[in-house]
Amino acid sequence: MEIRDADKIMTVAEVAEYLRLGEATVYRLAQEGEIPGVKVGRSWRFKKGVIDEWFRQQGRGEREFSGGIGGNWG
Repeated sequence: MEIRDADKIMTVAEVAEYLRLGEATVYRLAQEGEIPGVKVGRSWRFKKGVIDEWFRQQGRGEREFSGGIGGNWG
């Protein structure tokens, strides 16, 4: 089964590299609900397509993310 790029699940380290941010910044944004992600146990996970949409909205100056957060990724 092939996973579409938008469906790829990313770790904090992968999101930090992708967005060219520090890992601590990604953790902080996730904990504050500023970046869409899901906490699984003690780890954060992010869906690439959701991160892409969030980033596009940030570029347009939108403060509220409308693409679903938490378990509502689909």
